[in-house]
Amino acid sequence: MTHTAVEKTPLTLLGLGAMGTALARTWLAAGHPLTVWNRGPARAATLAGEGATAEESAADAVAANTLVVLCLLDDASVDEVLAHTDVAGKDLVNLTTSTPAQARARATWARERGARYLDGGIMAVPPMIGVPEAGGYVFYSGARELFDQHRGTLTVPVGATYVGEDAGFAALHDVALLSAMYGMFAGAAHAFALIRKEDIDPTTLAPLLADWLVAMAPGVHQTADQLRSGDYTEGVVSNLAMQVAGVPTFLTTAEQQGVTPELLTPYFTLMRRRLADGGGEEGLTGVVDLLVR
Repeated sequence: MTHTAVEKTPLTLLGLGAMGTALARTWLAAGHPLTVWNRGPARAATLAGEGATAEESAADAVAANTLVVLCLLDDASVDEVLAHTDVAGKDLVNLTTSTPAQARARATWARERGARYLDGGIMAVPPMIGVPEAGGYVFYSGARELFDQHRGTLTVPVGATYVGEDAGFAALHDVALLSAMYGMFAGAAHAFALIRKEDIDPTTLAPLLADWLVAMAPGVHQTADQLRSGDYTEGVVSNLAMQVAGVPTFLTTAEQQGVTPELLTPYFTLMRRRLADGGGEEGLTGVVDLLVR
């Protein structure tokens, strides 16, 4: 990342937890005039020693700059911090974790008070901030002109991916990716549980497991293509009927290894339901439709 080409836009940052502090230090290192506020003053004081301007109140911090970034605990914290703050004429960028509905409501809240609004979902942990090769980024959604205007500043700490004018889309993309991550972790947990009582070093299984997950990952593209086309049999190699026939092997193995199958059975149940509905020649894409209420 080349900071010399980035306009040194002044900005305010509300919230100095681990993520907020990491963001603050990258902006300071890049030469951006930074005003900070935190509920507990110690972290703000530390950053003041590193070149930031620390304000005692959120209202004063917001008043200091047009661009205001929020990195707080939750949506309720945003309500509390901005309750007695004049945001008219401000460009609010909310990196606080929220739901799509909360993000949309916050966008309306900001618009009613004369502010422009951009919502963000951070796809990184604090050690990845300011480290381009780590691959972290932030999903942004909301006012496109606001994103375009401040993109140079927002991409100083970490990359940016704009996902649409709908303010809820950043949060939705964030939760969608994290949900898939937890599903992957659930499968990995089951895999390690199966060998837990055996004379198998988990560190020898780990690279095999990681390589296998990487090899299977491109399957998401087939799922996306099938959802778009509506043809769930397109390109299917191992159909649903064949896969459901193999389910007893997984469940019996788990029983024999003394492992609860509770991480797998919900998915297997959906596979069987789709098969019963006539999806035997499909792949696994039909499960998506069973999840949508």
